[in-house]
Amino acid sequence: MTEPQIDFEAVFQALPAGLAVLNQRLEYVAVNESYTQMAGRRPEELVGHYIFGLFPDNPFDPDSEGSRTVGDSFLRVLATGVRDTLPLQRFDVERGARTGVFEERYWSIINSPMPGPSGRVEYVIHRVEEVTDYIRTSGVSGQRGRSAQELQAEVYMRARELQDINDALRSAHAREREIALTLQDAMLPAPQPVGHRAAVRYQPAVGALNVCGDWYDLVDLPRDRMAVAVGDVVGHGLEAAGVMGQLRSALSAASRATAGPGEALEILGLYSRSIEGAEATTAVSVFIDWPAHTIKYSSAGHPPPALVDQAGHVRFLDLATDPPLGARPDHVPRPQATARFTPDSALVLYTDGLIERRHEDIDLGLARLSSSLTRHHSLDPESLADVLLSELLPPTGATDDTALVVIRL
Repeated sequence: MTEPQIDFEAVFQALPAGLAVLNQRLEYVAVNESYTQMAGRRPEELVGHYIFGLFPDNPFDPDSEGSRTVGDSFLRVLATGVRDTLPLQRFDVERGARTGVFEERYWSIINSPMPGPSGRVEYVIHRVEEVTDYIRTSGVSGQRGRSAQELQAEVYMRARELQDINDALRSAHAREREIALTLQDAMLPAPQPVGHRAAVRYQPAVGALNVCGDWYDLVDLPRDRMAVAVGDVVGHGLEAAGVMGQLRSALSAASRATAGPGEALEILGLYSRSIEGAEATTAVSVFIDWPAHTIKYSSAGHPPPALVDQAGHVRFLDLATDPPLGARPDHVPRPQATARFTPDSALVLYTDGLIERRHEDIDLGLARLSSSLTRHHSLDPESLADVLLSELLPPTGATDDTALVVIRL
């Protein structure tokens, strides 16, 4: 299934903020619908015309200087290539067809540079939002007896109050992020397997705190064996991470005390019934036995691990799949299967964020993973993990969390 093509002209026209593109002569090159509505003019009445020829200052108000202030901003952007955010602007506008009758209006303006093919700034993106109604209802304007300096001082005071609120919110978010990072480091430490090469990666969804409900775990076992697991709790953020921490610890303990992955997941399933938010969690557990060259595995509704041999042939371990945790009302033993591996193969465990895309069959994601493993199977675990994330996650960032484990067998 191909990705849908984006009609950027339609996006430009649909944006709620008023946008205009001006050339170096400050003539309109393009305008969107929101801008024409605010300007009260059709696109053909704007494009090709000098902006301040169409919107001059109010000649009856000696304090009116909107064109000079905004014009200076345009020149700064063209000269420096740096975006310029203006303080709240009062710019009087002629009232419809009544020439010479001006109406007091207020605007929030941001001017941004737009380079041409040469890399030099050739255009300015003029973003305008009218805030007249807000200013009037807040009691800041509409008082002609007040000087422009007094009016501007009160506007700045209101803006400062909003800035203080924003600073407080950013500080609270920073504290929450610090807690999230500490929690992540505590629950998802870097693996230190004895005598074997492994790499792990953890990639939260775009917009999430740096913590989520996905996890990985590597446990060294006696007689040169290792238990490896990945899991995925429904949801994001600190609440999902709390559930994840409990389930990860429980599965890690069960892996040390049981004979195989099926029994370990069976114990985890029973334990999950006592944890709110654990229902529908998926997990896969794998026991690697290096002397016997075997992998025992069991899956609770989780995407299958991928085994790639030294020739680049990929096999998905999908013969022991059961529903997610808490999906069955009654207890049923979990299935388990065994696969053999050749030396220098690689085993890859992952969560669904690596392969799943909205409106796409999961088989396409598995095919992408298989293709990438075939091309890069000879890389060391650290390099292979980086390549998989680079090739399989969307360039704009994943919409779901991703955990990844790569082990050289």
